[in-house]
Amino acid sequence: MIKYIKETTEYLQSKGFDNPEIGIILGTGLGQLINDVEIIAEVSYNHIPNFPTATVEFHKGKLVYGTLAGKKVVVMQGRFHLYEGYTLQDVTYPVRVMHQLGIKTLLVSNASGAINLDFKKGELMLIDDHINLQGGSPLAFKGVEEHGERFTDMSAPYDLAINSRIEDIAKSNNIKLHRGVYASVVGPQLETRAEYRMLKIIGADAVGMSTVPEIIVANHLNLSVAAVSVLTDECDPDNLKPVDIPEIIAMAGKAEPNMITIFKELIKTL
Repeated sequence: MIKYIKETTEYLQSKGFDNPEIGIILGTGLGQLINDVEIIAEVSYNHIPNFPTATVEFHKGKLVYGTLAGKKVVVMQGRFHLYEGYTLQDVTYPVRVMHQLGIKTLLVSNASGAINLDFKKGELMLIDDHINLQGGSPLAFKGVEEHGERFTDMSAPYDLAINSRIEDIAKSNNIKLHRGVYASVVGPQLETRAEYRMLKIIGADAVGMSTVPEIIVANHLNLSVAAVSVLTDECDPDNLKPVDIPEIIAMAGKAEPNMITIFKELIKTL
């Protein structure tokens, strides 16, 4: 993997990706932050050596380099998921590449369903902790110790100082921001009523199909990490309606400006 990462990194450097400070992963329906980036270079995933290719229709599939709030950033416009048939190593490969390019901080966004019924669709949740229900680890491969400590500590996977800053930014901008636990499942099917009840019992406030593998690898690489969920639906097992994907995407778009405000104001302080 070291050889592949080196090859990918050198290709991106040849395209102008020069020492970014911050990596950003944009989740489902959350691509508009790119409009605030002064773009210096961008490359489609399918042109990047050793990169997976996004197969989900509402994931753009571009790696973008530029400046945002005065900082050099590299932005994943679209991410990879286990449900697309990729391995956990594939899904997290871009995090390793961004680290090799030079990032010190990783900011992650996702769209998720609210398990905690005090949280409403269209609101945001700052991820304070997570539950990995994807059935594996992105660190479970031969030679992982060449990249970092095999037994990575996860007592505080999300940077406490950055989280505190995000909460201050939300408060000063009158943005409703919950703090909670994100559970990551494989998907792509949505959960049953019984599964939603189980998730609530084990302590999840929101559920989605991404993020946790990327967070694990970021911690493995000693990156500072923060993640925000856009809550796109309410998962009430006693009043469960059939999933409406267009509504979920529309709800992500409705909540996205608040997420963009938080990320932009945060980046100014990093």
